Amino acid sequence: MKIKKVYIENFKSFKKLELDLDGGINILVGNNEAGKSTILEAIHLALTGLLNGKYLRNELTEYLFNVECIQEYLENPKNLPYILIEIFFEDESYPKFEGSSNYEKRDKESGVSFKIAFDEKKYQNEYNEILKDKASIKTLPIEYYDIYWTSFARDDSITSRSIPIKSAFIDSSSNRFQNGSDVYLSRIIRENLDENDLVKISQAHRKMRDVFMEDESIQIINAKVKTHSTLTAKELALSVELVSKNAWESSLMTYFDDIPFHYVGKGEQCIIKTDLALSHKKSKESNLLLIEEPENHLSHTKLNALINKIKSGNEDKQIIISTHSSFVANKLGLEHLIFLHDKQTTRLNQLSSDTQKFFEKIAGYDTLRLILCKKAILVEGDSDELVIQKAYMLQNNGKLPIEDEIDVISVGIAFKRFLEIAEKINKEVVVVTDTDGDIQKNINDKYVDYLGVNAKSSIKICFDGTVDTGGLMIGSKPYNYNTLEPKILKSNSLSKLNTIFGTSYTTEDELRKYMKSKKTECALKIFDTQEDMVFPDYIMEAIK
Repeated sequence: MKIKKVYIENFKSFKKLELDLDGGINILVGNNEAGKSTILEAIHLALTGLLNGKYLRNELTEYLFNVECIQEYLENPKNLPYILIEIFFEDESYPKFEGSSNYEKRDKESGVSFKIAFDEKKYQNEYNEILKDKASIKTLPIEYYDIYWTSFARDDSITSRSIPIKSAFIDSSSNRFQNGSDVYLSRIIRENLDENDLVKISQAHRKMRDVFMEDESIQIINAKVKTHSTLTAKELALSVELVSKNAWESSLMTYFDDIPFHYVGKGEQCIIKTDLALSHKKSKESNLLLIEEPENHLSHTKLNALINKIKSGNEDKQIIISTHSSFVANKLGLEHLIFLHDKQTTRLNQLSSDTQKFFEKIAGYDTLRLILCKKAILVEGDSDELVIQKAYMLQNNGKLPIEDEIDVISVGIAFKRFLEIAEKINKEVVVVTDTDGDIQKNINDKYVDYLGVNAKSSIKICFDGTVDTGGLMIGSKPYNYNTLEPKILKSNSLSKLNTIFGTSYTTEDELRKYMKSKKTECALKIFDTQEDMVFPDYIMEAIK
């Protein structure tokens, strides 16, 4: 069984969100505060009743509610807000979960509903008294709220055990311990054991109590404790906690190479928990894996190993990952990416298969920088990037483009791959490119989908429309007068560039040779110079 859709209302950053999910891998990306973590938390909460490793029923707070809905409530206290999280199952073969009790009121939908709402039966009269003095209401009366966990068939006996989808939430950025044992790890281990295994563990744990109590030193200590107990006739003694059926879960500790789990590095913890969750083999139960930013605390090689583990042999599992890493997104496949922005979602599942495979095989490209910035300026290499940034700073009182959420990205030969992504998400993008003296081939033909009648309002191609020529030869090859460096020389005097570079060339051809052989060094000196410079028109057009 898989999740096909999630509906969230009034939970944290989301006033309302409908999110369709694929049955395999789903990659959530977005800027900070976009709601990636909130989505993972909401799904896990609706399936387990847990938030931050604790059962929410005793941890209710008004800070779970969307700020906007709280403000609406304070303006009109008669309308008490609620939180609703609904999980729609892909498989409709579970009658207990099938019905019309969902936000769409659609019949024969299968799923669970998790609602935090005002308890009218218990507290309506008390709240009516509070409403008599509306001016005194400054916060949400969360003490009058309760949790309502039901199936779409209106069955209110739902528990995490009865829900056929088992959720494991792996967050490498934080650990949640229960008497030294990671609560998620304990749950993963428990779900990999059958009932016979659990009985054996409980029995072995119970024997620990008997051994503990029979130890001579413990008997002596308990005798001393008993003599000091004077306020009650009941016998006081030290023992091992066995109150609950599953007491072993909280009192036993997991070790790796004789090291307690919580002393293992966080990156290794993430790998171990992911590995265990992916190894879940119970045939009658599905497994949902929620992973929060797996790139945290992992080296590049370890991250690559983890991604390969996620991808290999887990086609039957549903995985939802949040990330800020282009490497993670590229390797797992941009076709699985869900871009969160302005509390909406955009998918990249319509990218061409060639582009998907390109970024998966050459995963080092910064695709998420393009996706997450406000505007992108795409250039070919490092020297272009430095010159663009310098030109922007001179036009904007010394501010770098990134300070205005404009990212200048070196994309090598992948201009059109990046433009395909930009077109799908309607991202404002400028391409700054050389013509190499052949405008028809390198501009008109290459960017035919973005020029003339095919021009897109969000995509601009900037180049120098003048083809320059000359007689300079570099070895046996003619010099290319139509790249960035000769265009900069054309816009500035020989003496000015000599001053900037600390050179003393007497001819422009000598300087052209120097700039060609020292591209990055010259760009760095241009970036650092205090001299007034004039940049080519196509550069100035790009930074408007």
